[in-house]
Amino acid sequence: MENLEMAGFDRLTTLMERFALQVMPADAEQATLVVSADDSGAASQILFGLPGVGRGIDPERVLVCVAVDWGGLDNPLMAALPGRFEFALAQDAEMAGVASLMHSELGAGRCGAASVVNRLAEVLIVRLLRAQIEAGSTGPGLIAGLSDPRLSRAIVSIHDQPGRDWRNQDLAEIAGLSLSRFAETFMAIVGETPAAYLRRWRLTLARQDLLKGDRVDAVARRYGYGSPEGFARAFRHRYGRNPLDMRAYAATIIDARAG
Repeated sequence: MENLEMAGFDRLTTLMERFALQVMPADAEQATLVVSADDSGAASQILFGLPGVGRGIDPERVLVCVAVDWGGLDNPLMAALPGRFEFALAQDAEMAGVASLMHSELGAGRCGAASVVNRLAEVLIVRLLRAQIEAGSTGPGLIAGLSDPRLSRAIVSIHDQPGRDWRNQDLAEIAGLSLSRFAETFMAIVGETPAAYLRRWRLTLARQDLLKGDRVDAVARRYGYGSPEGFARAFRHRYGRNPLDMRAYAATIIDARAG
């Protein structure tokens, strides 16, 4: 597969920057990231997916058992992942080292351990996502789109410039495809039209900005809406509430923290 990162198309950085990752110790029923050991006690396998992903593993072999929150289903990468993703650490000594260090930090209770664990988990998940993207996906979704060397260029462009007035023709040219071929391929591989994906991405980012307290009219302009009213209609259709209500809720949270 062509190295798109070397060509200037980093498929993960914008998504990583937009969604904060938090890790909490969890039991087997709630854990979404589990590292298990082999007979020698060395980290041998990572399981990542839906809660309970490590169910059935011998507790004596569990080195790491945590719940990862990385933006929930608002993060299109998390929404596109399979319910269970397995990675054998025998094929990646560096990841095995990170997993072992994570196990050490979780068990030692040192100062700053929570922050270190978050960063180690981010490293593991990014490496897992790279492996998943390189392997491709058996079903439609963002992972499949990012795995495609043509569509990934268009998707990264949408991620990086959500406020641009994107036309299918613009995205088709970036992908190096004819307009009809681009539209057909995008729908087949990603599972929705380019316009629908762009709209969903814009509203995801808009919700984040409103929760930070940004003004509705500024958010509407930022993400390419012609008017606050048009933005409000789209936002209500997606989230079932008015963007003003979302901003007001954010203000109460900010005031409570300040108090």
